[in-house]
Amino acid sequence: MNTFLSYLAIAALFALVLLPALAGLARERRIDRELRDAQRRRGETPSGTAGAAQPVTAARRPYVGSWART
Repeated sequence: MNTFLSYLAIAALFALVLLPALAGLARERRIDRELRDAQRRRGETPSGTAGAAQPVTAARRPYVGSWART
């Protein structure tokens, strides 16, 4: 009986520690789902993926204080 109560106590502590994390995860997934549905209703693509297919290129200049002059 003592072993059973020990396992039960460990399981209760484990659940107590994990409960806030799981509640937060569920809340964030709900918010993400609501935002995705609202974006879909508006008929727009998310702004973060609009320019994803075109990489941004910039001219690269060597570091002015570098010992390697190119």
